[in-house]
Amino acid sequence: MFGRIILSLTVIVPWLGHGGAVRADDGQWEITPESKAALARGLDWLARNQGPKGNWDSNDLGLVSLGALAFLADGHTPGRGKYGDTVRRALDYVLSNAKPSGLLNVADGGRDMYNHGLATFVLGQAHGMTSDERVGPALDGALKLIVNTQCDDGGWDYKARRTKKGHDLSLAVMQAKALRSAVDSGFEVPPEVIELAIKSVRSHYRPDKSKAKAGKVDEQSMPGQFTYSGGGGATLAMAACGVVCLQEFGQYDDWRIPKNMDAIAAEVRKLSPSKGTGQLPFDPYTMYYVGQAVYQRGGAEWAELYPKLRDTIVSTQVRVPKDPKVDGLWHDNRRVSGKPGDLYATSVGCFMLAIPNRYLPILQEGKIDSLRSRFQQP
Repeated sequence: MFGRIILSLTVIVPWLGHGGAVRADDGQWEITPESKAALARGLDWLARNQGPKGNWDSNDLGLVSLGALAFLADGHTPGRGKYGDTVRRALDYVLSNAKPSGLLNVADGGRDMYNHGLATFVLGQAHGMTSDERVGPALDGALKLIVNTQCDDGGWDYKARRTKKGHDLSLAVMQAKALRSAVDSGFEVPPEVIELAIKSVRSHYRPDKSKAKAGKVDEQSMPGQFTYSGGGGATLAMAACGVVCLQEFGQYDDWRIPKNMDAIAAEVRKLSPSKGTGQLPFDPYTMYYVGQAVYQRGGAEWAELYPKLRDTIVSTQVRVPKDPKVDGLWHDNRRVSGKPGDLYATSVGCFMLAIPNRYLPILQEGKIDSLRSRFQQP
């Protein structure tokens, strides 16, 4: 085994969200009859359309893992209850395709660390929820690979290899969540890996110097946002990814977080219901991280922004009760097309609606002060 945790990152307070998210027993407003029904329809679509291999006609282990995550987020465990076989088949497909190196990717090599990071995160969440003895060793090997392929600057490459310079923030966030998920399951992460990753994430932040106040040139005094490459690409997705990365690594008080939350909040406030279009409010990748960024922040931002996200997601779900092939899905044709795109969007839609349940370990944790104090940087 890769070893037990040496950073003392233990679960501190169950049912408290990251960054002070509203407690489940105080948040009756979080789940509505409409959102509960939409989640049930989405999970039913996933179960009906999974296929005998358990992979929804996709060889993308990241997407298949997201399918499993949708059920785990609603409290469904492998081999038990209504969706037990569905969850088991999805996880079985991922585990049976794990390579001896620990790599969780059987698609194009250019997607190595995308699929690997996402699948590792989901295995970390599934750890302890299943009696499948393959999960622990697979998670251990996957974590080793993430550590061993970290680039010299703290980032990661698309391919499972170590180079001098990592590629972009969209890859870093995948590994950040995977590392945190494994840590929460009791696996060891060398401190220098986290420390270097934090440095890399911060290097992707860019201040908007054109809006600097007169006579002030320090980054904290002006607006700014996380970018794709560190030099450009200040998108909503990257704003959310930066926030998620820093908070997964315990940097809850980083001054860059509220600046990016301002950008996220501005976009969420623009949303309005769009009945039955099948398109999530944002593309699935962006939606997945926006939802987590908002949840991690908690408090007033969660209370204001989550209902907007939830209600827009519910309104866009496809409703054709007489057609089980489409009823209850969301679809994506912006990044992934066909049935894998339906899997992607529907999994993210269900995950978003299930967040208030707080069944996933990653959603149950309070602030981990040992992480924050050890790695706090300017």
